[in-house]
Amino acid sequence: MKVLALTHGPSVGPGVFGPEVLAAGHDLDVQSVPAGLDLDGEADAILVFGGAMHADQEERHPWLLEEHRFLVGALERDVPVLGVCLGAQLLAKAAGASVHPAPEPEIGWLPVELSAAGGGDPVFAGAPARFDAFQWHHYTYDVPPDAVELARSDVCSQAFRLRRSVGIQFHAEITESQVSDWLREEPHDVGDPDGLRAATRERIAAWNAFGRGLCRRFLDSL
Repeated sequence: MKVLALTHGPSVGPGVFGPEVLAAGHDLDVQSVPAGLDLDGEADAILVFGGAMHADQEERHPWLLEEHRFLVGALERDVPVLGVCLGAQLLAKAAGASVHPAPEPEIGWLPVELSAAGGGDPVFAGAPARFDAFQWHHYTYDVPPDAVELARSDVCSQAFRLRRSVGIQFHAEITESQVSDWLREEPHDVGDPDGLRAATRERIAAWNAFGRGLCRRFLDSL
């Protein structure tokens, strides 16, 4: 398959998803949306990653309008999309749902619980019913019409499926170096950066295995 990866900044790339796409034998086209989309033919699947901006900031980031139109078109053609954090919010918005500030930010390693539908969904095959996920977000989404919620935290929705597309609010793609980059870029977001670094060192190997598996299962399900 030809897999298109949409990024929104130098430190918010595909993470462990990129090597997993290539290891599965697919082609990977990584593009920075703020730099302008340069599409050559139709993608078989689309990965949409995070960013420091919010999904409703079109006036500040006009390229969000182009990305919105692109994702609306992808859903209309039933091109599978896997959206991560901002990507999940953009996917929900393209499907007609609201995106808005979360009741409170979620930053760090925080518990996520699968719904009954999530427990039976192929992207979460083998996952525990409750697990700690790496989070870094201030916004959330409403579950789109006709979508099925797959997971929640105590604060907001954490995953949904819309036909062949999936949105996840948590960062299954994250690497330890990306966490370090984000702490440097957004130092005021975290009250205890040293504690977050230590927790990340302890958890990242298992989390990366989880993320690679989630990405592979998404691709295999297509």
